[in-house]
Amino acid sequence: MRVLLWHVHGSWTTSFVQGRHHYLLPTLPEGGPWGAGRLGRAWPDRVREVPVAELADTDVDVVVLQRPEELDLATRWLGRRPGRDVPAVYVEHNTPKGDVPNTRHPLADQTEVPIAHVTHFNELIWDCGRAPTTVVEHGVVDPGHRYTGELARTGVVVNEPVRRWRVTGTDLLPRFASIAPVDVFGMGLAGLNERLGLDRAALTPVGDLPTERLHAELARRRVYLHPVRWTSLGLSLIEAMHLGMPVVALATTEAGVAVPPEAGVLATDPRRLVTAVRELIAEPELAHRMGKHARQAALARYGLPAFLANWDRLLTQVLP
Repeated sequence: MRVLLWHVHGSWTTSFVQGRHHYLLPTLPEGGPWGAGRLGRAWPDRVREVPVAELADTDVDVVVLQRPEELDLATRWLGRRPGRDVPAVYVEHNTPKGDVPNTRHPLADQTEVPIAHVTHFNELIWDCGRAPTTVVEHGVVDPGHRYTGELARTGVVVNEPVRRWRVTGTDLLPRFASIAPVDVFGMGLAGLNERLGLDRAALTPVGDLPTERLHAELARRRVYLHPVRWTSLGLSLIEAMHLGMPVVALATTEAGVAVPPEAGVLATDPRRLVTAVRELIAEPELAHRMGKHARQAALARYGLPAFLANWDRLLTQVLP
């Protein structure tokens, strides 16, 4: 198939374009959120950038939408309405904002474009009205078992923790930094130490690393901490499990389903999580054992082959 989509979430798109189709990414001279193309990603040759001016003359079998605005953009650029003139699927990556659990989905009042949620929690919590819905769970490219846990430190991967604050559980980090140093990976870390009142000995903002280096560095940390209150399911959590890391996480949204008891510790009481970090820092053998189970669980539920097969099935279903 020739699949038109936008590069919105790098990790998800990296997995999606590993399939057997041809993937078309719109480009604009100025780039930006609607025409960024590959953004330099080392993706397969099946992924091709297409200038927006050429889209109307480009054969497209199916459109994969990820933001409400893309519905009108695709209509203008293709000269065809997704869901009517060309098959389409809308991927809902996020938990709803606003009046939860009464938040109405932007595509709730139509039946032409099915909504594919990335977690069962998302499908449960969004009000999708009469729109058809399904769930295609995440899958990631396996980075391999890299966990060493040689550093008695806690690793966190989060983007924009200062701006997103309570959403990402940033306010909880001082509790964990009192047990062991915390290393934060991700974008938008400026001002994090100042906002938390922690020096760099307690919390180190490492920054946004290339994927290969991120995996190598993260796997050296003893524990993976996921303090996020409100997200569908962070791909960084699944990647950490693939690396073989033990997980300590808030038992919110889909995390309680993704992480089995033998792979880590989940709780809604932060004090229980602080105790878990203390135990894993002090007991490397326990950490390695939990990490092994975490990797097994991630491969079984969030492996790439199942993800691609499920997407093939859905894309085939929406074709006429």
